Amino acid sequence: MSIFSVKIHGLTSGSDVLGGVANKVMLVVNVASKCGLTPQYTGLEALHSEFAAQGFSVIGVPCNQFGAQEPGSAEEITTFCSTTYGVTFPLTEKVDVNGSARHALYEKLTPVQDGEGHSGDIRWNFEKFLVGKDGTTITRFGPMVAPDDATLRAAIKKAIG
Repeated sequence: MSIFSVKIHGLTSGSDVLGGVANKVMLVVNVASKCGLTPQYTGLEALHSEFAAQGFSVIGVPCNQFGAQEPGSAEEITTFCSTTYGVTFPLTEKVDVNGSARHALYEKLTPVQDGEGHSGDIRWNFEKFLVGKDGTTITRFGPMVAPDDATLRAAIKKAIG
């Protein structure tokens, strides 16, 4: 079953975010506004802008499970992301990515291994999953892999075709 069949609402709307990007390559990233890695928003927006016309989208998934670093309301998160980092890519509702309340999206993503062989629970904010046009997860990148990392960029270009 394709990841596009999973329903996840937009941060400030009830619309189905994944349905809106069906048949596109996606980079799904659990994000937080008060994390040392928050400046990655700049690079994520640059990736989104650079490759959007080729059928690519970054999807930001706010999560407050790591050090309570995403405490804001939907409106606060939206304002922070747009005014501080110029984010234009879709943001989903705030969800749990680990534990018994893990969102179905992350049930599908977390079995995939990253380059270090890690699979399972998300380790920290800004873990990244590259999903192909067919809705299958291609690969996973750890939180410390920056959006401008050559391996990440090469994987996106290959997935876009």
